[in-house]
Amino acid sequence: MKPVLVYSTRICPYCMLAKRLLTGKGVAFDEVMVDRDDNLRAEMMERSGRRTVPQIFVGDTHVGGFDDLAALDRAGKLDPLLRDA
Repeated sequence: MKPVLVYSTRICPYCMLAKRLLTGKGVAFDEVMVDRDDNLRAEMMERSGRRTVPQIFVGDTHVGGFDDLAALDRAGKLDPLLRDA
């Protein structure tokens, strides 16, 4: 599987939902907590172009937030994206 990175905060319900979806699929992911580190938040914003959390990356592909992740999963497009090319 491709590496998955989730930028999140400790209190974000959408972050929790995204992590639950990934965990339920058996996907290991790295998590970057941006709520107490302005440099990490700036890194997230630079990479994603967005200020909100979560911001999810699968390999080099920016998936977006939880709604985007869930939509990919419902459409059957998340599993192929997670697999190595």
